[in-house]
Formats: sequence, structure tokens, C-alpha cells
Amino acid sequence: MPSRRYTVVLTDRTSGVVRQFTISAKPVLAVACAALTLPVLVGAGAAWKGRNDVASVFSSYKALQAENTSYRQATESLAGQISSLQAAVLDLGAQSALDPTLAHAMDRLPALVKARAMGGGDTAATPKSEEAYVRALTALTGPDDTFGLLRTLLEGLESRLITVRGFVEKRNALAAATPSIWPANGWLTSTMGTRQDPVPGAADFHAGLDIAAEQGQPVYATAAGTVTLAEYHNAYGNFIVLDHGFGLQTRYGHLSAFGVSKGQTVQRGDIIGRVGATGKATGPHLHYEVLANGRLVNPLELLTQQRPRDR
Repeated sequence: MPSRRYTVVLTDRTSGVVRQFTISAKPVLAVACAALTLPVLVGAGAAWKGRNDVASVFSSYKALQAENTSYRQATESLAGQISSLQAAVLDLGAQSALDPTLAHAMDRLPALVKARAMGGGDTAATPKSEEAYVRALTALTGPDDTFGLLRTLLEGLESRLITVRGFVEKRNALAAATPSIWPANGWLTSTMGTRQDPVPGAADFHAGLDIAAEQGQPVYATAAGTVTLAEYHNAYGNFIVLDHGFGLQTRYGHLSAFGVSKGQTVQRGDIIGRVGATGKATGPHLHYEVLANGRLVNPLELLTQQRPRDR
């Protein structure tokens, strides 16, 4: 079917010139449809782009939310570790306080006793581990790496603090077991070493200290320990032996009475008996010995309190 054609007549009223244009219907309709359709297509395209943009922003928002949640959890975890470290440091500060005189007495203990108490182990970081941390710092590429490294560092510090706490606890246990106070108040009448025996009168080796005191005066445990013996002995009379652990042992002789029994646990300063003159003795006094790994130690090297009065 042939396309319809239309003639458009334009007349200039001033000059009277007449112009005619013949237009086919199909191009006109095509132009009109295009004019009507174009805004719709532009609007649809803009709506589609806007929807995609909104979806992209929403997706980024969700990703940021997840990332922020992850960072918040990591931050809370790090804050908890830091609080734990602070508490551990304060606890170590309280535990590590040691009386200087007691520390001095511990220093005078035989090396084998200190080695048995403290054990081995190195609490310092090795150069290799420090170099590894430096390399890790230079390789950081983002917050995740930073959080990971910080967490690793904090875990390493916690591990080292646990090791140091174990060291402090061992040291404190050795401090409690160190015989460091005078076992009785009185007069120091005999020290450890060669002397003239007061009973037979011949020269012999005196294994400890003799402290003269009035009958019935208290005798004190010089360190924390367990009573391993509380009975009569021919030479020592009423005799008490305390085991302090780490190979340390103290002995108390010539007692007039027992204040403890075998198997009992005592602390430094507890009364364990009374001064007497039982066994091989010429008068009321306390005979006191210290042994480390079965070998005699001069008690005077470990005593921290003011010495008794010399007669």
C-alpha cells in the first residue's frame, strides 16, 4: 500500500511568496514516535543506572558494615588482651616484691639448691624472633595485617609473662623455704666449726649453732616446711626436723617440749617447740642446724634478723 503524502503550504503575507512542501506520512510518524520514545528510553536508562548505582552502594555499605564489625571485634579482642596484660603486669609487680635481706639470704644458698628451685628456661626473646617481627612490620599491607601482627605480639607477650610469673612463683617458693630468721631469742654460745666439746672436753666438730635461753622459751620455724621428725634422740634430746623442699632441711635439738607433730605443715615464725636441756646438754639451750642437699650449711650465712646477744 503506497504511503500517504501530505503537502504543507507556507505563504509570506508581505511578499506573497508561497512555498510548498510534500511530506511522506511514514517519516513524520517515525520522527514523532522517536520524539515520544526517546524521553522514555532516557528515563528508563537513568532509572536502570540509578538502580545499579544504589545496589552497588548498598553492596559497598554491607561490605563496610561487615569489615567494621570485624575490626570492632578485633579491637575488642586486642583491648581484652591489653587489659589482661596490664593485670598480669600488676600481679607480677605485687608478687615480685621481696625483702632485700631475704633476697640476700637466698643468694647465699648453694648453687645446686637454687638450680633445683628455679629450673631452666630463657624468658628473653631470641634475636631471630625479633627479626621476624621487624620483617612482618615491613610487610604490612592493610588493617587486617596490622591487627594480626598486634594480636601475635600480644599473645607472645602473654606467653612470656606466664613464663616470668612461673619464675617469680618459683623464686617466692624458694624465699619461703630459705631458713632466714633466728630460731630462738637468747645468747649465741657456740657457732659452727671445730670447738672443745663441753661434755667430754675433747675437740670435736660442732654442726650448728647453740643459742642459750631460759627454759621454756619458744623455738621458731626458720622457714616454711613440713615436720618430718618430732621425737627423742639420744644426743639431741627432744628433736625436730623440718623439710623445706629444694633439698633444704633444718634441725632443732634439746627441746623441753614439742609444739608440732610429724607431718604437720608450718610457716616461717611458727612456734614448733620450747627451749630445754634434754639429751646431751649442760644447760637450757637450742641446738640449730641447716642442711642443703644433705650437707651442712653455716646458719649464720642465712640469718637476716638481728643476732642474739653474745654471752
